[in-house]
Amino acid sequence: MGIRQSIEAPTAASRHWSLVFLSDRLTNGRRFRILAVVSECTRECLVLATDTSLSGLRVARELDPIVCHRGRPTTIVSDNSREFTSNAILARVDETCIGWH
Repeated sequence: MGIRQSIEAPTAASRHWSLVFLSDRLTNGRRFRILAVVSECTRECLVLATDTSLSGLRVARELDPIVCHRGRPTTIVSDNSREFTSNAILARVDETCIGWH
């Protein structure tokens, strides 16, 4: 079993964010994905980005305006999707010093 890190409970708005992908199909069968960014404290949806393809670089670009408007979160929580573990995200985490779990 791996080491389990606990995540501090959010006490202020925009301190902890969660990222998740949703997907569906259009009536013609074409798939699309939705990136949802949610503030853990307020349960407010900060962004819904929709496209047929959402790369790690696109995820990083979608976070930039939120950080400018809301301020930098201390922690972002996501699953291990390839977009969230890409070099673009790892570089952005290093640049911004945001904790990523």
